[in-house]
Amino acid sequence: MPLSLLVSGIAAVLLGLVTVRLSGHYLPLGTIAWGLGLFYLFSKLEFLGRNDGISGIPPLSIGSFRMIDPGAIYFAIWIAVLVCALLTTNLLDSRTGRAIRALRRGHIAAEAFGVQAPRAKLLVFIYAAVLAGLSGWLYAHFQRAANPTPFGAQAGIEYLFNRRGRRRRLCVGAACWGPPIVVILKEILQSYLPYLFHGEGQLETIVFGILLVVLLQLAPAGVWPWLTARLPLKPNRKRPDTSLTLPASPKAPAAAGVLLRIDQARKRFGGVIAVNNVSFDVKTREIVALIGPNGAGKSTTFNLITGVLTSSGGTISVFDKKIDNAPPQEVVKLGIARTFQHVKLVPEMSVLENVAIGAHLRGHAGALSSMFRLDRSDEARLLAEAARQIERVGLGKEIDQPAGSLSLGQQRIVEIARALCVDSDASCCSTSRRQGLRHMEKQQLARLLRQLRDGGMSVLLVEHDMGFVMNLADRVVVLDFGTKIAEGTPQAIKTNPEVIKAYLGAVA
Repeated sequence: MPLSLLVSGIAAVLLGLVTVRLSGHYLPLGTIAWGLGLFYLFSKLEFLGRNDGISGIPPLSIGSFRMIDPGAIYFAIWIAVLVCALLTTNLLDSRTGRAIRALRRGHIAAEAFGVQAPRAKLLVFIYAAVLAGLSGWLYAHFQRAANPTPFGAQAGIEYLFNRRGRRRRLCVGAACWGPPIVVILKEILQSYLPYLFHGEGQLETIVFGILLVVLLQLAPAGVWPWLTARLPLKPNRKRPDTSLTLPASPKAPAAAGVLLRIDQARKRFGGVIAVNNVSFDVKTREIVALIGPNGAGKSTTFNLITGVLTSSGGTISVFDKKIDNAPPQEVVKLGIARTFQHVKLVPEMSVLENVAIGAHLRGHAGALSSMFRLDRSDEARLLAEAARQIERVGLGKEIDQPAGSLSLGQQRIVEIARALCVDSDASCCSTSRRQGLRHMEKQQLARLLRQLRDGGMSVLLVEHDMGFVMNLADRVVVLDFGTKIAEGTPQAIKTNPEVIKAYLGAVA
């Protein structure tokens, strides 16, 4: 068994270094492609018996007790299932597990809070391979023989149908419900497809392939999460102890009250200059709005600051420390937290879990300590910090609700709570544009941003709604076609002819 786990783990590292570069639907399809390739490879290797495989494998034994009868090895298999389910549940219900689940909705938001996406994907790849190695070891001793036939493309497709996303129902959902559904469906297809199409061959493989595409489109997280999302289930989770605290992240002192400085920032996409030598700064306890018409370069400038894009020139510094072309994981370590133009929450995760992702870098427990529940002290502090920030933004009643069930305005505020978790005393919080909000939601957001400023934070607000900005910002920076055309107080910007021309197309 140790050798099977070791070989599986090493193979996963080698294949994973290539495969984890894929994302979305391409990742599971890539693993099926590896399965096809290895299936044909092993069927041609002489020392593994080619298509005949290996026979004469001894039964599993403990001392003198030999598990020849299927009823005996049955208990060994279920012990392995329960242990693996417990370890997997512990892993997913942890700092590392939240990072893994967040990546299912894309890497940009997770990386903005310090998650190393390639490392997390590789961890999942290796862990899944180790579980497969354990399964293969049990399978070989149960069958007393092993050959490539059961491990073709059909098996990979069936396992994708069997998978379940809800960790709390891992055993019941996957081990009990999944296989019977797939087996019964397979038997029905094998029995009736030849009559319908008057032919022979493995027509069920074609049908399973079509169903796989449908499943990936309608229920990418699995059939069980898709069903539970439509059931009136109420979460029942113990509230975190908010008396627990995390140590504040060390921050460098701001020079002359300047937290963030952008100097001659430039970004070129081929022959298009999206940001043309833009310069401005953000001081302590200040709300700075970055505005301009659509296509003015606001989002591009914002992404240069937060490390999503690399600059083509100029410098960006935080606390006088240059962060030019630093990745998002390094930018967030300096206390620069962000929200997004389009909400990037994990809908099936609770508000508490989504917000706790913001405190990812403030925790230290790894995957192994999470699996064996050695991370409980660290985890309690992370969840307590998340609960405090949720209460701070006024969403305490929604703490256990799935984030996807909230209104758009509430989801925007959840993103701010997540950003605050980077460090509850963080010096700078950047927020992206507030599209799609109703009037009352905008007013609520404005009150929250003023409270954050009065509490010692600085805010960079990317926006094109002039009315919203003028009643909120202390200072306004205006871009047009990637160039800064004005900077000043809201009163000065209102009467600036260049700004009026940019918005209205003519000088008033």
